[in-house]
Amino acid sequence: MNLLSIKELSSKFIEDIYILAAELKKEPVKDLLKGKTAAMIFEKPSNRTRVSFEVGMFQLGGHAVSLSESMLQIGTRESEADVARTLSRYVDCIIYRTFEHSKVEEMAKYASVPVINALSDKAHPCQALADIYTIIEKLGGETPHAASVQGKKIVFVGDGNNVARSLNELCKKMGMKFLLCCPKGYEMEDCEVSYNPQSAVKDADVIYTDVWASMGQEKETIKRKKDFAKFQVNSKLLKAAKKDTLIMHCLPAHRGEEITADAIESKDSIVFDQAENRLHVQKAVLVKLLSGEK
Repeated sequence: MNLLSIKELSSKFIEDIYILAAELKKEPVKDLLKGKTAAMIFEKPSNRTRVSFEVGMFQLGGHAVSLSESMLQIGTRESEADVARTLSRYVDCIIYRTFEHSKVEEMAKYASVPVINALSDKAHPCQALADIYTIIEKLGGETPHAASVQGKKIVFVGDGNNVARSLNELCKKMGMKFLLCCPKGYEMEDCEVSYNPQSAVKDADVIYTDVWASMGQEKETIKRKKDFAKFQVNSKLLKAAKKDTLIMHCLPAHRGEEITADAIESKDSIVFDQAENRLHVQKAVLVKLLSGEK
């Protein structure tokens, strides 16, 4: 089984991931993957994703091998198909972070071991899984479980990007409401959209934001800053929301652009909780995929 997008995951698999993540968070070090090795291919910069996967493999008794773009030169020096078939002879899992989603799909097509999408232009499933797990922790009461967040509403203030797409897909599976609030021209498919931040956040349980220009969109930075100027998560916007509405950001944050420093540092911010939970949830994903469970 691979993890390329949220769409392919069953509700039971997601529930099992969250149950195991909670157990691993309480007892981080377990030799559940002793003798296992993961190859990590990172063609895009990474902090949280790379460190959380590498530390996770170590805490589970396994080992991670980091492979850079310059080392492999996939698509020029060697094809995805040949890399996938070769690495499958050496490792138990391939973790791939790239620009084009089609490259992750090509890797999975030819690999005989699980392939995990560590971010592509269309999806960021690991981020979404950790985000919803964090919301369950915060809003689920004394005994949090997946059903405890049914009906909860996330308002994503920003671009309809890979993070927003994966969150929207996961919200549907969890019985949650997802609303994208963005300027016209930045919508995504299969999603409810609002163009008014003040009205959008009024009944939100969670306000989520991300950078306005993602990796690979640097040439659009000036235009996007202008287009998104009225879509900043700041004290004015938070006053329009309910009391204690949670604030989330997948990081890295450009403080003073999509979110202000006072918002990200406020008492309702759970930004660094969601960053921590990348480790616990991804460890659960690794255990489930490398054990051969469907």
